[in-house]
Amino acid sequence: MSLGRSADRTGETHARLLDLIHSLPPGARIPSERDLAERWGVARMTLRKAIDRLVLASLLERRHRRGTYTCRPRVRRGLTVSSFTEEMTRRGIRAGSKTLALRRIRATTEVARRLRVPEGESVIRFTRLRQGDGEPVAIETNYVPARLFPDLTEADLDGSWYAVMAEKYGVDVSAGTAEVQPALPDERTAELLGITSGEPCFRIRTVVRDRRGRVVEYGESVCRGDYYTITVDLIPT
Repeated sequence: MSLGRSADRTGETHARLLDLIHSLPPGARIPSERDLAERWGVARMTLRKAIDRLVLASLLERRHRRGTYTCRPRVRRGLTVSSFTEEMTRRGIRAGSKTLALRRIRATTEVARRLRVPEGESVIRFTRLRQGDGEPVAIETNYVPARLFPDLTEADLDGSWYAVMAEKYGVDVSAGTAEVQPALPDERTAELLGITSGEPCFRIRTVVRDRRGRVVEYGESVCRGDYYTITVDLIPT
């Protein structure tokens, strides 16, 4: 086959794929390469080249061992001290939360360092599955000093935790720091998020302070990389 004819076939296949994408909702799986190649009478290599172009254009995405999907608009997550519930609501997304664990533990060396408390001090650790419109998007584990939040229950964690902080415990958050790293989820986290352990995520560690300058929370989150775009406001120093 000549180069010109090959380019024409790739272009035709590209156009067919665009029509297919526009007929499907965001996040939908397209048929396999084998099925599409047979349906359209094109070589697998030609189809793969056309798909590659659309992946580069962020119209399709390949998910490890799961297939190829139409891209959805990613949620922009700013590195700010804000409530997950309030942030999702502002974007017109229904926020959901499921508490997976809540218990009182002794602060490990790392947790004590982050919270600025003595090692072994009583802290409360809770883990929640965070959802957007019913879809799992993140796993969050938070550590808070037990002396600041007595009688914390699962009911307190159903909605906005920062609202509970302020209304029930009189703690108003005002500032914090965040660390972001690329990460692969372990098998349990991947299962909860509905992805495979080979799909990239963001690992975000946060330390939050209140208006009195006290560290009131240390958090570790694993967020789906196919759902979020991390944004940062740049300011001159």
